[in-house]
Amino acid sequence: MLAAELSAIGPAHEVVHAIEVPEPGAPAPGRVIVRMAACSINPADLLLIEGRYATLPEVPSRLGIEGVGTVEAVGDGVSHLAPGDTVLSLGRANWAHRIDAGAQEVVKLPAGVDIEQAAMLKVNGATAWRMLTDYVTLTAGDWVIQDAANSGVGINLIRLAAAKGIRSVNVVRRPELIEPLMDQGADVVIVDGEDLPERVHDATGNADIKLAIDAVSGPIVARLADCLGEGGIVVNYGLLSGRNCELTSEQVVFKGVILTGFWLAKVMRGMTYDDIAAMYDALAARILDGTIAVPVEARYPLSDIQEALRHAGTYGRGGKILLRPDAG
Repeated sequence: MLAAELSAIGPAHEVVHAIEVPEPGAPAPGRVIVRMAACSINPADLLLIEGRYATLPEVPSRLGIEGVGTVEAVGDGVSHLAPGDTVLSLGRANWAHRIDAGAQEVVKLPAGVDIEQAAMLKVNGATAWRMLTDYVTLTAGDWVIQDAANSGVGINLIRLAAAKGIRSVNVVRRPELIEPLMDQGADVVIVDGEDLPERVHDATGNADIKLAIDAVSGPIVARLADCLGEGGIVVNYGLLSGRNCELTSEQVVFKGVILTGFWLAKVMRGMTYDDIAAMYDALAARILDGTIAVPVEARYPLSDIQEALRHAGTYGRGGKILLRPDAG
């Protein structure tokens, strides 16, 4: 079987290869064998490979933050899973034909869930949901503003907010993204610029916006803060610009703006397995009812991992890049 392996730190399409590895064999007690059906390629995967994420990966090492598959076999002592179950992997080595995982390193998903949407759920769905709910209590009619609105997290946030009656302002870099995001349920879509706060105030009727979601970092953080009301919170979860977050002393001292960070891996370390399973069960229900639906631009077999990574790193994509390990 094939698995993706990191050979060095560097450009993902150059340093990651699909290599032949032994089949996992029969599961040990307390473990399961999962045949992977779909895996997403996230910005965090690319940053990790390039040595620009939270920790520097070992070389060589297996890769893949997200993946969904079907249980093929269960070891002794595993009672909550059975062959044929669809599961989401909580591990970080999912770009493979099969994985050998602990029974509490996978979460059972509802029957009939869309495999491709589920493959994007672990990171994007959970990140959007937690940022939307953990920092500010928003109710129907309230506003949230975010940048990188065309990202997987951004689209999840638009759709999850709309389902709760929460209105969203969505900041993008290209005007051709406006119509697609409006079709996703966005209330306002605005191209970034120095006059962003003035245009946001006009578009929302000077709404008292309390929550901003940032994936870009750099100077846009200050522009988002200028869109917020007194005591508003900016939640940063990404560094697409490669720059540090920027706020002014006036925003922090006199306006009381708070800047905080979100990292899903850290949040989940503080959750029990049952809480994690319940979170993903609730999010999977949002796939089943159509609330969560993220566009997919292309699908690649695992054997084409380098081309898939090249595509995932391309600017201006119109959807997620997925690995379908057994395709091709």
